[in-house]
Amino acid sequence: MKKLAISENITKRDYITCGLLGWCFEVFWTGMGSCINNDPKMTSTTSLLMFPIYAMAVIIKPVSKFIKNSHIIFRGIVYTMMIFIVEYTSGSILKAFGACPWNYEHAKYNISGLVRLDYAPAWFAVGLIYEKLLNPIHGRGHAEQEEV
Repeated sequence: MKKLAISENITKRDYITCGLLGWCFEVFWTGMGSCINNDPKMTSTTSLLMFPIYAMAVIIKPVSKFIKNSHIIFRGIVYTMMIFIVEYTSGSILKAFGACPWNYEHAKYNISGLVRLDYAPAWFAVGLIYEKLLNPIHGRGHAEQEEV
């Protein structure tokens, strides 16, 4: 059985890239939400607190190497669950200090106002995008990557 080395090959560049990409995703997502709600300015919102939260996506790198031969559906589900766990945990900590930048209490499928289960398809896609970003030498398919 393989061991999962969490810190394996995670770089500062990976951390910064994940944080910046997360911010970009959020700006796009909230801007599209504004557009759907007829805001002609397509106003987007984010918080400086979100950078380290999005940057935690670097954990996908070692996990992706561990599950690289698994089906894409399984990998996407794993990443979605990881994102939900980070979202819930970081949100709970920030909420305890009155600093949580999101509140999903209005949403039908929410957990403690911190996680929206209806966002699972978006997180599924985001997880797979991070997988590709953090492992750029995958070639044609994730399962085809050779161990170095």
